[in-house]
Amino acid sequence: MDLDLLSQTLAEIGQPAYRAGQVWRWLAAGAGWQEMTNLPSSLRGELAERLPLSSLTLREEAHARDGTVKALLHTADGRPLEAVMMRYRDGRRSICLSSQSGCPLTCSFCATGTMRFARNLTASEILDQALHFTRRLRRAEEEDSLRRPRGRAPARVAPGTDAAATLTNAVFMGMGEPMMNLDAVLAACERLPDLGIGHRSITISTVGWIPGIERLASQAMPVRLAISLHAAEEDLRSELMPVNDRYPLDQVIEACAAFYAARKRRIFVEYVMLAGVNDRYEQALALARLLGAVRGTAGSTIFKVNLIPYNPTATSAGFAGSNRDSIEAFRSVLADRGIPVTVRLTRGRDIAAACGQLAAAAG
Repeated sequence: MDLDLLSQTLAEIGQPAYRAGQVWRWLAAGAGWQEMTNLPSSLRGELAERLPLSSLTLREEAHARDGTVKALLHTADGRPLEAVMMRYRDGRRSICLSSQSGCPLTCSFCATGTMRFARNLTASEILDQALHFTRRLRRAEEEDSLRRPRGRAPARVAPGTDAAATLTNAVFMGMGEPMMNLDAVLAACERLPDLGIGHRSITISTVGWIPGIERLASQAMPVRLAISLHAAEEDLRSELMPVNDRYPLDQVIEACAAFYAARKRRIFVEYVMLAGVNDRYEQALALARLLGAVRGTAGSTIFKVNLIPYNPTATSAGFAGSNRDSIEAFRSVLADRGIPVTVRLTRGRDIAAACGQLAAAAG
């Protein structure tokens, strides 16, 4: 929903300003126009005629064996983007949001970087990705209610199903560099708690766009910061991520230290494991030294590393993923040197919805 257009339309038809808040509360709950029962039926009908429920159009939806759902969406001017919802057995429903259609940065291992960059997304277009899945969950719950015999209490929801679920987490790890569109990203973050996603459950990922990191450090919202690192050596990182020539690794680490000093929040480090490229023992030692050199107020590292198994794409540029033994050896090096580290659980690989695989096609 284009919220500015909503307010403008309500004003044009002589409705009080509080109507916008009423409509938004229904939208945030995943409702359609006719479900907004505290609005006059005539107003509901007029809004349905004048305003699309979403600023995005669903073109395709793919479903993975692990329950992940990927939505291919188009903006009103035909720009493609993808958003992903991941389900976890503990009940979490995490959404991966795009901040741009395509990406102007050309990380060599990322499918999105091969797309033609179109434009930044608006705050409403970012929110509508989340609202798409909110509506989906609401429909699933309603269908479950209709199937349930009258008078019977809801059964315990099985892991991996949609019924009786709400969104719990959001990560800006989809298409685009969020820090290059930070105004819209932050405006969307302001409203995500209305969907059930608290600010502490939002993570904004960046390749190391230092002006954005500095600005995020000054924000009141306690959102999390994640850094796409992928190498602990300047030359290799520049080879994998050309943005490193503009914002070198040592400066990115300094910006992270300043972020921690201002926010006192541990920073996630994303590290894609590429066989024979960045997964050797010596490279694990270099990463441990780099991250271990920065300490927080209690003397512990300010970073937590997520090792990401490489997800192949149609444009993999000759890369292959590290095997399990290599990933475990790399993890052990970091852990033994006091660096908190986990191996990310891959979700949605069979529908090209995993990390680094998003590459929507236009048309």
